[in-house]
Amino acid sequence: MEHYFGAHTIDTGGIHMAVRRAGNADMRALQLFTAIPKYYGDKISIRPERVARFREALAATRIAPERVVVHAAYVLNVATPDETKWSRARDGLAKELERSTALGVGAVCFHPGAATDDDREAAAERIAAAIVHALQGTPGDTRLLVENTAGAGRTMARTAEEVGSILAHVPRRLRARTGYGLDTCHLFASGYDLRTSKAEVVSVLDAFEASTGETPGFFHLNDSEGALGSNKDRHMLIGDGAIGAEAFGWLLADRRTRDVPLILETPQLNMEIGEDDDTPDPYDVQMIELLGRLS
Repeated sequence: MEHYFGAHTIDTGGIHMAVRRAGNADMRALQLFTAIPKYYGDKISIRPERVARFREALAATRIAPERVVVHAAYVLNVATPDETKWSRARDGLAKELERSTALGVGAVCFHPGAATDDDREAAAERIAAAIVHALQGTPGDTRLLVENTAGAGRTMARTAEEVGSILAHVPRRLRARTGYGLDTCHLFASGYDLRTSKAEVVSVLDAFEASTGETPGFFHLNDSEGALGSNKDRHMLIGDGAIGAEAFGWLLADRRTRDVPLILETPQLNMEIGEDDDTPDPYDVQMIELLGRLS
């Protein structure tokens, strides 16, 4: 069992360029967008030539397809009680899965959205209904994974219990293709103190496993700009934030961080990179080296 470190990699020039940048950093995992993250993308399919370029680029790296995660658009609020908005978000999530299945990647992760009417149980049911709609519409092996949130406003999936409640509404026949992942900044911002001890880190993972009946399908490894329980979703380089590097060492010592994508979403330097430039981000390289030492 191994650690598979990677990063959310900029796709300027095409998603195949994100793969090349990750490969040039010798990453073992990768996260990317397949559409503009601030749009629903409910009408966007992926062209065969994009798929071919992506797969060719991936084959030249040490990244297995199952360790590639697609991050869904941020605007998809599949928890909303507004039927019109929910239907569009549901269809957007289904398109995310369709595009990702065409690419042959391991998973789509998504933020489940907010219960704007404060009925959190009904919101959990709506999130599950969107998951079911997507999975039934696109057969295959690509999974659809709920990401825990920092807990701002009325957002869902801020606790182990809420993640468990969402997944409990997914029929058993579809559960193998769904699940969840954990973002360390979101955990900390929502009140889980990862700084206390290795035992406390283990207890947090135990709580999510107990509530869901399964282990995380991915981790987002991010330090936090905000304080414990601040509900602030602001990522920092590992060791530069309020969590601190030691806690990441404790996390990586846990068996549940092995054989799943471990993705950095920390600040990057190459946001203005040229379309033909496949140079890896210096901060990503630095952070992956740090994680290697911590593990």
